Amino acid sequence: MKLTNITVGLAAAWLSSVVAAEPPAPQPASAETREANLAFGRDLPFDDVDDFANARRGLIARPDSVDIRKTDGQPVWNLDQYRFVEQQTDTPDTVNPSLWRQTRLNNLYGLYEVIPGIYQVRGYDLSNITFVATDNGYLVIDPLISAETARAALDLLYQHRPQKPVVAVIYSHSHADHFAGVRGVIDEADVTAGKVRIIAPEGFMAHAVSENVYAGNAMGRRASYMYGSLLPRGPTGQVDAGLGKTTSSGTLTLIEPTDIISETGTEMVIDGLRIVFQNTPGTEAPAEMNFYFPDLNALCMAENISSNMHNLYTLRGAQVRDARAWSHYIDESIALFGERTEVLFTSHHWPRWGREAALEYLSSQRDLYKYLHDQTLRLANHGYTMNEIAEMVELPPNLARVWSSRGYYGSVSHNVKAVYQRYLGWFDGNPANLHPLPPTEASRRYVEFMGGSEAVLEKARLDYDQGDYRWVAEVVNHVVFAEPENAAARELQAAALEQLGYQAESAPWRNFYLTGAAELRHGVRRGPAPNTRSPDLLRALDTGEIFDFLAIRLNGPRAQDVTLAINWEFVDSDERYALVLRNSVLNHFAGQTVPEADLDLSLSRETLLKVMTKQTSFEQELASGNVTAQGNPQVLAQLFALLDEFEFWFDIVTP
Repeated sequence: MKLTNITVGLAAAWLSSVVAAEPPAPQPASAETREANLAFGRDLPFDDVDDFANARRGLIARPDSVDIRKTDGQPVWNLDQYRFVEQQTDTPDTVNPSLWRQTRLNNLYGLYEVIPGIYQVRGYDLSNITFVATDNGYLVIDPLISAETARAALDLLYQHRPQKPVVAVIYSHSHADHFAGVRGVIDEADVTAGKVRIIAPEGFMAHAVSENVYAGNAMGRRASYMYGSLLPRGPTGQVDAGLGKTTSSGTLTLIEPTDIISETGTEMVIDGLRIVFQNTPGTEAPAEMNFYFPDLNALCMAENISSNMHNLYTLRGAQVRDARAWSHYIDESIALFGERTEVLFTSHHWPRWGREAALEYLSSQRDLYKYLHDQTLRLANHGYTMNEIAEMVELPPNLARVWSSRGYYGSVSHNVKAVYQRYLGWFDGNPANLHPLPPTEASRRYVEFMGGSEAVLEKARLDYDQGDYRWVAEVVNHVVFAEPENAAARELQAAALEQLGYQAESAPWRNFYLTGAAELRHGVRRGPAPNTRSPDLLRALDTGEIFDFLAIRLNGPRAQDVTLAINWEFVDSDERYALVLRNSVLNHFAGQTVPEADLDLSLSRETLLKVMTKQTSFEQELASGNVTAQGNPQVLAQLFALLDEFEFWFDIVTP
């Protein structure tokens, strides 16, 4: 289909022009995008509105405004900016109709009664926080991302239900949106005193900390794309995240668990409340668990099921998840709890009531992940490669027409690639792909081979007019990387990404496309960087892991001629470590010392953490006597001068 004459004229004017003083604003949906979105929705069962009934069921209270801030006034969470969703009567041309349905559902917020004694606050963060009444208080399940949002949710509960104390917290798994708001609902002193218990699956601490610290800078930057954190809210910008609206930006906290669940079938009684646990390692998170409340016939499936297709690989970056194990553990949940479940609730989205509805939900999610796993490997064993398989696999109709199987968060395409990567890795077996040129060098040569940038752009504009945005994004990317200052290339690339975003059913895909388009037009907005070194997260690292993080920061090429050794004595933890730099590698050795080391240090772990979070410096602590040193103190300065500071706002869509 061709664009109308007036649209072609406008497109030609702004696609071929250089960027003026004011870069172009978001463009409307093209005729091709409007038609693609209409076609996308034709076979979907929009007459099935059960999800809307479930998402509204049990509403107790919904504040007129939800604008949560830090004590200094900095914004943390503002649901008011999504009012446009309620005000829009029809699906916007610039949003995939299936994603718009999910957007409307995720806009339903407030305090809900799941059943008497179980309450959820939804819409106060990416995830849900759940409160289960005990004899004398509440059990809190998954206290959100930020202490501020968790506190606001608890306050909302207290406005409408008895103000009883929190007696226990469950971290269902090791992702930050399920533990990092914990200091908003409990005080660590009460945990230390034994008044509050914190329950988590085996491996929780190691996985919670390593994922968010070791690769935290890169993961955080990519998360800004995935959740559209820099996009304006509106029909041409960020509308949703699929799993929820977006992520909050408050204070990340962590208190170490008091109780670890290592075996399925473990039972606990928390202030009169009986709980049976199912350990599910290697599913949606490396450490995760489901749990059942026998006296309430209520099953919490954590994030192992949700009202969308989840990620086997998350676009922000993380270890690839095991689709086979994921499916297996859902099947185990059915066997353990299915026949006794009268209500099923999760860490995202809305509950299901009734045994039949719960079993259908569990079964379709089980089959979803197993289908992706099995069909990917079937085709791989026929010799097809990762990218080929991603184009070949489609969900069968019985799954594709189930709303909770739709790709609002994950997608068939990138989940298939995740399964392939888990088993076969990044290499497709073709030796031509074994050692490709890096992107900038390859792009320069591609553009030269194709007759230069003007020739590429001339052909790409014709493809853009035909609505072939996927190809335009691929080919013009070479021009952008070969000539990053080529304004016409950047605008054409932005325009193609924008239309792809408007068509995407997956909210993360949409957010990636639209954020990329915005950065091509306006450059990277280098605002205050998120804190990826939360004091609570760093404190949760053991001392060896702290030194591992320092080793990650070591600039190997700059350290190639440096050899040094430092002995560390930590007076508060009664630990000794030898830290040795040699061969451009920083190694640590627990319980050892190096004879005739360059420097011997005596300090507390807490002092080291304060230095790492830039609350103080070694020079200050040496001067105050909190650190004692024997040897050459300059060795410490030499070491820290070799550690990289990671720039958060690194380029993604340009070299």
